[in-house]
Parts: sequence; C-alpha cells; structure tokens
Amino acid sequence: MLSIGIPVVVGLIGVFLLGLWVLGDRSPVDVELRDGETAAGGPDATGPAAGMMIGEDQPVPADMDFPGGPDETAQGQPGMPGGPAGFGAPATVATEPGTPAGRGAAASGGGGGSWPNFRGPGYDAIAQDASGLASSWPSGGPRKLWTVKMLGPGHAGAAIAEGRVYVLDYDKGSRQDVLRCLSLSDGNEIWRHSYPVEIKDNHGISRTVPAVAGGYVVALGPMGHVTCARADSGDVVWQVDLKKAYGTKIPSWYAGQCPIIEEGRAILAPGGKALMVAVDCATGKVAWEARNANGWQMTHASVMPAQIGGRKIYVYAASGGIAGVAASDGSIVFQYPGWTVNTANVPTPVPVGNDQFFITGGYGAGSMLLSVKGGTPTQAWKIPQKVFGSHQHTPVFHQNHLFGVAMDRQLVCLDLKGERVWSSGHTATFGIGPYMLADNKLYVLGDDGTLVMAQASTSGYNELARAKVLPGPDAWAPMALSGGKLVLRDRDTMICVDVANP
Repeated sequence: MLSIGIPVVVGLIGVFLLGLWVLGDRSPVDVELRDGETAAGGPDATGPAAGMMIGEDQPVPADMDFPGGPDETAQGQPGMPGGPAGFGAPATVATEPGTPAGRGAAASGGGGGSWPNFRGPGYDAIAQDASGLASSWPSGGPRKLWTVKMLGPGHAGAAIAEGRVYVLDYDKGSRQDVLRCLSLSDGNEIWRHSYPVEIKDNHGISRTVPAVAGGYVVALGPMGHVTCARADSGDVVWQVDLKKAYGTKIPSWYAGQCPIIEEGRAILAPGGKALMVAVDCATGKVAWEARNANGWQMTHASVMPAQIGGRKIYVYAASGGIAGVAASDGSIVFQYPGWTVNTANVPTPVPVGNDQFFITGGYGAGSMLLSVKGGTPTQAWKIPQKVFGSHQHTPVFHQNHLFGVAMDRQLVCLDLKGERVWSSGHTATFGIGPYMLADNKLYVLGDDGTLVMAQASTSGYNELARAKVLPGPDAWAPMALSGGKLVLRDRDTMICVDVANP
C-alpha cells in the first residue's frame, strides 16, 4: 500500500476544491453530443393526430430554475421556461457607440425591402420587391461592402430587417451561443446576446436563421434553446430549452429548424410532447399546442405557412411524415405518414397551389407531389432521386415551375408533372449550397464560395455571371437580400455584396 504524507493529502484536497469552484463558476447549459453522435457526420442540414388547444395561456415562470424540467401548469401541460436568466446568466451587450436603436435607424437609410426570416418575406426564397439588379458583374465580381469573421464554424444564415442583419453564431472560445445584430450598411456589430452552451463542432455548429417581426427577434440554437429578444436592443423577453420543456430530440448535426413569427407569435415544431407550438412573443405565453400522438420528432425542416381550402395552416415535414396544423388553434388538419427521409430530413414543403405541395429530400428519398384536396392527403406522383432530390435546400417555385440544384449538382427546372424541363449541364455544377430568386434572376452559391447569376427562365439555362466571392469551404447557409445588398457566408466568414445596378 502506498504511504502518503499529510501535506500531500492536504494539497490534493485543495486542488480538488479549486476544481469544484472553477466548474461551478461556469454554469453552462448542460448539453452535449447524444450517444452515437460523432464529429464525423455527413453533409450539413440547414430545416399529428388530433390537435388540441390549451384551455388557458401558459405564463412564463419569472422565477424558473433554469436549466430544469418543464414548468407544470394547472392543466398539466409543459409551460415555457423563460426570463432573462434563462440559460445561466446570459449577457446582452451593445457593441457600437450610441444607443442601439439610433444606430439601427442610421444604418437602414435607403435599404428598401427586408428578408426577415428563412426563405424571405414570402417564405419562398424570392425577393418579390427587388428590381434594378445588375445583369452582369465586373471581372472581379460584385462589389464587396463588408466582411465579418464568424465566431465559430457554422451554416446559420442571416435575417434582415430595418437595416439590420441578425445571425445566430457560436463562440468556440467562450463556448456560447451568440445572437448578433449587425449593421447592413457596414457590418459593424450593434449588439450581441449570449448564453453558455457546451457543444462540439460537428460539420459546423449554428445553422438556423432567426425570425424578425413586430419588434422581436426569435432564434433557435443548435441544441434547442429558443431566445426571444427585442430586435432594437437585444434585451431578452423570454427563453426556453425545448429539450427540457417538450422532450425534444435534437437531430444529428444539431437543430436546423428556423422559427417563424406570425401575428405576434413564434411558431416552432419541437416534437416530443407537442408537434407544434405557438408562443406569444410579447409574453412568452403558449397560445396553442398541436398534439403529437404519433410521437413524431423534430427534423431539420422548418414550418411554412400555407393555405388549404382557403384555410390558413402551417405545414411541416416531421420525422414520421408531413403534417398540416391549423394556424388558428393548432388542431391537426392532415397527416401524411407516407413520406420519410433516412438520415436527415432537411428541405421544407413547397406550396404550389391547388392544395398541393412539392416535397423533396436527399439520401435516396427523391421527390413527390402531395395533394390535400378535400383535406385528405394523397400522393399525386413520385420521382426518383436521379430526376430530383435535395440533401439541404428547398426549391424555388416560380412561373409554375420548380428551380433547384439536384443530386447530380446541376441546376434544374422541373414542371409540375415532375419532369425535367432543363438542366445546367455537367459543366455548370454547384454542390449543396443555397439559391434564391430576385428580379427574375437566380442566385446560386457553390460549395467553394462561387456565386452564379442565371436567368430565371423556363426555356433553358442562361448563365449571366459568376464570381468567386467567398474563400470556402462549405458555403451552405441560406442567403438574404435587401435593397440590392446580398448577405451570404461560408463556414467561417459572412460577407455582403452589392448586386444592384451601379
């Protein structure tokens, strides 16, 4: 047996107590990779039963002990933990001189238009109000207005509102999720809000787009932490950990679902105890929950507004199928269990009119047209992956056709019969980066940071310009456009380029 003197024992006890003090001082959110998750992974992923309406709105507990289990209301339903100290002493810091509100107003001058959430103001990846954009670029590409180094690797895209850019970042140094507000005009940071989260790089970390509306910004972090803050100052209104409140199972490669704000409510699809929820941005009260009797889980896909028979719904590609939920009360309008995607379900259902939706996915899923006429979902047709499928991004519906990058990396145009009208050919390929439409032009970003502008035409592929604008790699984040300013990023860097006519 080893003999240890008293001084050595005292010293070891001192080191042990010091270690406890250091660990206790951090108070991070207790999250880590789930069993079976590794840093190897694969390509990035950006995003029923009878519905129910809770009898009374559920208040945010002002004194919740976070992180902890869900608050139990009198109805026995999970409440929304929240409050400024929600994630263990988060910090909101104004990083530009002067008041944030004044700075933002100055930055917005002449911007015009907005891109307030994932896929833009119409939820269709189309800048409807854009005009006067350049049809060609100089040899060096469009003029770069600013460059911002991201705090950590990721694929989170930007939202733009009132001359401000909102992006969810991750600081690897301090190990915190960071919601940042930047000036659209020069990229300077106006404010940031952060909270500690222990997480590992797994093909990037943050990968969602915030939603901005009605003076609020809502962001979903990679491990399911939702923050609602005031858009002008970054002051926190409420926060919730979806894993603790709803038993959400975070997808592989972390959360990719992008929240939306509709009529003052944040719409989220946590899975677990609720398929979908609507939360009042001003109060954090739960307006309704959609019952999840089938136990469908969160995917990387995002919730999208749509119309069925003149009725407003939210459509979502959950782990077990496609669901439509009534926007008014969260009741289930339809469920279609005939669509699932192995590995990662990322693209969002695309409304194409006549109560129909184009559905696509990667990993062998291919694509289909889902018809919900009369409230009954049926498969109108299905096409194999070799015709069209998508690992990550959602096609653009324009002129009764669908535009998107297929699994063979070509830009293609599909008709509503599921047939290819044209493709860009093997000499013009793009990878799994984003694309959007503005001023009858398609902007397509390749994996390596090459930006291509092509005519948005159903008659054939017509490339107008291309330029290397980012160093790469992994330029996968959705783009955002406002007032001729295009915001885009790769794994480590965000830039803004001027695509307006000179």
